[in-house]
Amino acid sequence: MATTTGTTSQESTAALPPSVFTLPHTPQLEALYTIIRDRTTSRGDFLFYSDRIIRLLVEEGLNHLPVVPKTVETPTGSKYEGVGFEGKICGVSILRAGEAMEAGLREVCRSVRIGKILIQRDEETALPKLFYSKLPEDIASRYVLLLDPMLATGGSAMKAVEVLQEHGVPEDRMIFINLIAAPEGLKAFCTKFPALRVITGWIDKGLNEKAYIIPGLGDFGERRYCE
Repeated sequence: MATTTGTTSQESTAALPPSVFTLPHTPQLEALYTIIRDRTTSRGDFLFYSDRIIRLLVEEGLNHLPVVPKTVETPTGSKYEGVGFEGKICGVSILRAGEAMEAGLREVCRSVRIGKILIQRDEETALPKLFYSKLPEDIASRYVLLLDPMLATGGSAMKAVEVLQEHGVPEDRMIFINLIAAPEGLKAFCTKFPALRVITGWIDKGLNEKAYIIPGLGDFGERRYCE
């Protein structure tokens, strides 16, 4: 399960809401983050090591889904009292960087349905604006894993949640999964949606004057999709 304690290189999680969870910060995880943060890391290595982190995050997100008792019979003819997932799930990626997390979800959830949301800044209002969405027709009856690797101010993620709510998805049936978060964005997001769980790999120091995450890793989409 996730933990709310981390290594010294991560910002303190003591003041964060109880709905925020981080991965256990082992030396291996910190090494993976060091690789993807390094500006000299090749695109191939960035893809490989960020995918490793994404899969860990998806697995942790699944740990927060409800289960029900389930009994099966093993090949020895014995009964095993286990559990099964309650209800169906789907993923929703916030374009374009969120698409990078879809493969990690598919690797652990066979035939999972995935929706997409495109949110960009409105040049007139400077606020996040929905430009495109394609969601499963039955999304209101599913548990939703919302995917976006970077959480800076939280504006795009909050707008995405509003879109999902408009399609009938309750707040407590969503789980937001991301690689790196700024404390400012986390607090804004969790203040607005206190029942929505957040699974993040790392909490950074904060935002600079341009609202970039520091130390961050740069533009995730650019580093993933561009040579």
